[in-house]
Amino acid sequence: MGNNDRFDFEMERRLYLLNPELHMRFRSAVFALQHILTNYKLIFPEYTDHSSLHSLTVIDFCNRLIGDQLDRINADELYVLLTACYFHDTGMGITMKDFELFSREIDFGNYFETHSRDNYPATIRDFHHEFSGQFIRKYAKMFDIPTEAHCQAIVQVARGHRKTDLMDEKEYPIKFRVPNGNTICLPYLSAMIRLSDEIDVAASRNPILLYDIESLTDETQIIENKKVRAVRRLEVREDSFILYVDPSDRDILRRLYEMVVKMQKTLDTCRAAVLGRTPHVITQQRIELVELSQKIYD
Repeated sequence: MGNNDRFDFEMERRLYLLNPELHMRFRSAVFALQHILTNYKLIFPEYTDHSSLHSLTVIDFCNRLIGDQLDRINADELYVLLTACYFHDTGMGITMKDFELFSREIDFGNYFETHSRDNYPATIRDFHHEFSGQFIRKYAKMFDIPTEAHCQAIVQVARGHRKTDLMDEKEYPIKFRVPNGNTICLPYLSAMIRLSDEIDVAASRNPILLYDIESLTDETQIIENKKVRAVRRLEVREDSFILYVDPSDRDILRRLYEMVVKMQKTLDTCRAAVLGRTPHVITQQRIELVELSQKIYD
């Protein structure tokens, strides 16, 4: 993932030093979520990994993106971001009972004018960030989230990993206050989780012991898994993200170039929110794809 390994686990270390109690609450939530995060496979058995392994990778990327800015982030922000990284995909594996309950609280807009109300897996997939937010609210006490303000911040950051408008000052204020007087920069934390989630596309996303492409039956997921398998490495540089890919399958290669366009749009959105609304920066400006030499595979 690049040569900036010095940032490994830095958010966790700093949270422990600044506020051991919040660190303990984070660790307790992680322990409780280990099984829950695998529930997505009951609804989406052929999807790329959305378990705690994905959460760890998202945290790893957040550590690298934040880098030397870490000393400007307070303990409550660290707790919120770390916890949201583990909660952001919980909406993918909710029960039917929770699906029906949460659906009453979610604004689907005109979605059902073009989508079937009976296809609940599609609804969960398209709105899983909103279902994650509802999941956090319902089970906040079980996961020992300390205050309603912390819960709201975690909800917003988890929701922020996709689709939400990070420029919305009401939804994402730059100084969201918690009871101890600290403020949380919601657009920055949300941009970190959104960008980190977007760039988790390398082959390590799907451990070979958990996923066998030959056993898949859904054509869309076969393609998605092949794309992930073809990205051999993602390098985080100060000014860019570099995807090193296996070019042997030309159709998959074409799709990877299309994926890079989408990733660039996410990077541009996150940069605009951070640079335009917060005192922080995202130094990376572009996403590049590098085709590895075929000799590597001979």
